[in-house]
Amino acid sequence: MNPVTHFFAGWVSGLPFDLERRDRALIVVSSMIPDVDGLPVLLDLIKGHSPDAMQFWSDYHHSLHNLAFAAAFCLACAAFAKRRAVTALVCFAVIHLHYLCDLAGSRGPDGYQWPIPYLLPFSGKWQLTVPWQWELNAWPNVLITAGLLAATLYCAWRRGYSPAVLVSKRGDSAFIETLRRRFGTPVAAQGERS
Repeated sequence: MNPVTHFFAGWVSGLPFDLERRDRALIVVSSMIPDVDGLPVLLDLIKGHSPDAMQFWSDYHHSLHNLAFAAAFCLACAAFAKRRAVTALVCFAVIHLHYLCDLAGSRGPDGYQWPIPYLLPFSGKWQLTVPWQWELNAWPNVLITAGLLAATLYCAWRRGYSPAVLVSKRGDSAFIETLRRRFGTPVAAQGERS
């Protein structure tokens, strides 16, 4: 799926937990980090349009979509988190949500299913695929992304913070103020002001 979809999936997945900004940021990064294995596409773009123009990307895409990477990254997140155990567990869950999303909706336009090499580097034999995988640009991915965006906006309006808080508290406050001017102040927030 698209990195934007993974971003919103990570943000929404972290909302049920009472976490500080840093821990929420670790969850969002965890939801996107497996796609760092797609960065070799930059080398392909530099190479130009030769017959193997996407060779690096083809060789390395989904190479980090495995259990070992998930475990190692979640341990690293635990080292930086305030609420270590909760944050590490949620990070582990969102990385696996990323894998599940890619398993369901990442088929290429040529029909190739990017398999999930779940047991790498210990074994390359178990490659996860599903026969019904839809294409990366198919309507289910658009619908999932739209749903996650709607949930993000609703929760931002309701709770008083959005993903913008990960970058700027001031910018987030302005965004929430704009949302609430447009759609009103939620009842719970009105009661808090009184």
